[in-house]
Amino acid sequence: MNPAQLHARDSEHDAQVQAQLCAYNAAFDELGLRFRWDERTLTTLAMIDGEQEQIAAYIEAQHPHLLKAYSAEFLSRAILEKKHARYPARLQIRVDGATRASHVMRQSQMSRGSERLSYEAELPALAGA
Repeated sequence: MNPAQLHARDSEHDAQVQAQLCAYNAAFDELGLRFRWDERTLTTLAMIDGEQEQIAAYIEAQHPHLLKAYSAEFLSRAILEKKHARYPARLQIRVDGATRASHVMRQSQMSRGSERLSYEAELPALAGA
C-alpha cells in the first residue's frame, strides 16, 4: 500500500471513529446519562464482541451505580437504539485473538470492582426510553 492509500485509510477510520463518538455521546445526552466517550474508550470497547456487550461492560465497570435502578441489558439496549438512530454502523477494528482475550479478561476484572466509585447523585432519568 502506498502512502496516499495509507493516509486515505487512516482518514476514513478517523471519520468513522468521530461519527461513532458523536452518535454515542448524543445517545447518552438524549437519555440524560452524564458520561461521554472519547476515542480511547471507544476503541478499547470495540475489542469486545457486540455493541450491546460493549456498552454493558462499560456501565458495569464505570457506572455500576446505574445498575441499582436499571439492568445492564435495559440500559445498553436503550443507548444502542438511540445510537443506531444516528449512526447504525459498528466500529470495525482488527485485533489478534491473544489481544482480544487479554482485553476481555481485563474488562471482566474491572467490572468486579476494586476501582468502583460511589455516587451520591440521583440516578438520571432515561427520557424517551
